Amino acid sequence: MDSWSPQQYHRYGDERQRPAADLLARIPLEAPAVVYDLGCGSGLSTAVLANRWPRAGITGVDSSPAMLAAARKALPGLAFAEADISGWSAREPADLLFSNATLQWLGDHPGLFPRLMNQVKPGGVLAVQMPRNHGEPSHQAMLAAAEAGPWRERLRPLLRPSPVAPPAAYHALLRPLAAYLDIWETVYLHELSGENPVAEWTKGTALKPLLDALDGEQRRDFEAAYRARVAEAYPPTATGQTLFPFRRLFLIAQRGLDA
Repeated sequence: MDSWSPQQYHRYGDERQRPAADLLARIPLEAPAVVYDLGCGSGLSTAVLANRWPRAGITGVDSSPAMLAAARKALPGLAFAEADISGWSAREPADLLFSNATLQWLGDHPGLFPRLMNQVKPGGVLAVQMPRNHGEPSHQAMLAAAEAGPWRERLRPLLRPSPVAPPAAYHALLRPLAAYLDIWETVYLHELSGENPVAEWTKGTALKPLLDALDGEQRRDFEAAYRARVAEAYPPTATGQTLFPFRRLFLIAQRGLDA
């Protein structure tokens, strides 16, 4: 079932796309011809790529028909393909493989990252951003709420306590394959408005698979248990805003010209 909601995701579209722009700014390419946006979603990051390189052949790749429908509507001049990135292969070697907030959903990073890097042309770039906020209350509350009710057996197989490794792990994976490698982390301090906005943020991303696994009363009770924990962890400031620190990992790996 494809229940990804472009509307829920776009509630914080500006905040979610700032890392894409920050990643893009560090890519050392002048005019890539073949570009893939892996996990393009509704096309927000694809539009950023097209604005920088309007002459590039850009293809957005995603597994969600709902997200792809939104992307095709917003960007009718670009190409989009439905595929599972864990088994996806580029139809031709890429000048740029770009992925914003997607690869954390996939397992086997020791196999995935070298496989993607090997689909990049000599001189080309693999550029990736992944959330690494899973040790913070926004995500730890999911684990606690999942274990706190009759839904625990159903949710346990879906829990992913640490899907993104520390930066040094990606350095070890990519250093043998890259002539140039840049890895860094940024903690964004988002200022959010509304009632329990951190819960609304995660409802469009990390919380969604857990909610999808439940229905009826269990779904309502689990979400209420999660929301109560998050509201306590992220109280509003005196001005009514909620501060949400969010850590993200970035990497840019460029193949040598003689690769």
